[in-house]
Amino acid sequence: MPREVPLIDPGTVLLEHADFTIGREFWTETGCWRCTDVGTRTICAIKLEGDPRNWNGPPYSVVEHVFDENDFGALYASRDSVPT
Repeated sequence: MPREVPLIDPGTVLLEHADFTIGREFWTETGCWRCTDVGTRTICAIKLEGDPRNWNGPPYSVVEHVFDENDFGALYASRDSVPT
């Protein structure tokens, strides 16, 4: 039986790897992030929460997270694009 794919609102703007540059801010269901590095198939980002002084870098005083091609279906251009 084929897998059901959820419908995405036409106003939703999902980001692809090519959309990312260092400094680009984006959203996930967990909040706002800033891209800190772009690799061949991945991006690294810091979550923009807490004290903004922690967002200055590199080096950053907060953890950088890696997003790969499996995550790109859940990276959004704006808060309004994140499904509720």
